[in-house]
Amino acid sequence: MLVFKLPDSDKFFCTDNSAGVSLVSFVSFDSKTVLDFKGNLCEISKEEILNLNVSPKSKSPLLEIAKETPESYAHKISQAKDFIEKNELKKLVLSRRKLLMYLDIDSEKKLSLAKSFLKFSESYPSAFCYLFEKNGEIWMGGFSEVLGKFDKKTNIFETMSVAGTLPLEENWSDKEIEEQKAVTDYIHSILRKFSSNLKVSSTKDLISGNIKHLKTDFSAEINSESLDKIISELHPTPAVCGFPKELCAQGIKSIEHFNRELYAGYIKVETEDFIYYFVNLRCASFFKNYAILFAGGGITLKSDAQKEWTETELKSLAIQNNLVFI
Repeated sequence: MLVFKLPDSDKFFCTDNSAGVSLVSFVSFDSKTVLDFKGNLCEISKEEILNLNVSPKSKSPLLEIAKETPESYAHKISQAKDFIEKNELKKLVLSRRKLLMYLDIDSEKKLSLAKSFLKFSESYPSAFCYLFEKNGEIWMGGFSEVLGKFDKKTNIFETMSVAGTLPLEENWSDKEIEEQKAVTDYIHSILRKFSSNLKVSSTKDLISGNIKHLKTDFSAEINSESLDKIISELHPTPAVCGFPKELCAQGIKSIEHFNRELYAGYIKVETEDFIYYFVNLRCASFFKNYAILFAGGGITLKSDAQKEWTETELKSLAIQNNLVFI
């Protein structure tokens, strides 16, 4: 079962499970796991979504994870800084898992994932939002970051550089500006290999609920045969990993000590006119009595541990504040 909506759209879609067609795929951060959803895309109403029986399973091998604390996360940030300094990196992206027990919210009521998804979609109208159940797993997420968008008719490929995070009322510092510039430079270096007609916008604010990011847009005319190669080179971008990505991925594995699963991976959605690739960031996996929320941030030598903790807490609220209990 899969339902989703595209950015800036009030229409919801599902797949009809027809054989031989797979227009939606979820790819994990390490690209080792690919979840394909079979079938053509069909529009689905809000009423039909509410009638879906999405029931979280009772057990998870992750329940034994220790609850992350500001102190334990600060230790990981210190390790990340050591890794950055030792390898002369600009940044490393560190993530954490937040264990959210439903009993802490309301022990008398039951989580409605269908209603939560609709509320989440309403809260983030400019985001790609999804809810799926497959192979015993349930995930929900939503995000405005686009890894790529390919126009089948014009061969125009679009992507964006998104990095740096602050509450809406705060002003950008050198830390966030440098962090976003690293992502911009990386994407620019890849796209210019595939196109001589590359357009780059000025850097602007991207508002996402209660936080904001820095964003630069890219547009390039490419050969359609180059699309898969471009995506493989772009993913994972410095915004979710760091650069060089192979070295940073090793650092992430040694410091985080958990599998990111679908978090910071991407979702491919093919329609009649476009092929979209969305970065899977504001997301969570759901179980009977708890959810595991994923969030992260770019660490540089200028990073402040308390601010990084606050950033991940703010990001996790995207999911947490839209859960509906009935």
